[in-house]
Amino acid sequence: MLEQQGFYVEDVTLMKETTPVAMPPGCERRCQKFDECWEKTPQKTGFRHYLGGLLGESERKNISQIANNSIGIVYNRLHHFIADSP
Repeated sequence: MLEQQGFYVEDVTLMKETTPVAMPPGCERRCQKFDECWEKTPQKTGFRHYLGGLLGESERKNISQIANNSIGIVYNRLHHFIADSP
């Protein structure tokens, strides 16, 4: 797609897939419905990051791949969300 617009992409693997602020419109509103399930703000943030990774275009949907393909998401924080959340 970028090549059709006159851009040459040398290594597509270097491009990041998602950012937490680039969630689709309405996704934040839907995430807020689950805020009462989480006690702490980092859990709410982790939920949003994990959901964004699951909805992303990556073929692999594990936390390592989600963290690697996203901007602003740290693997350890995402791992703690999955391991420690109720």
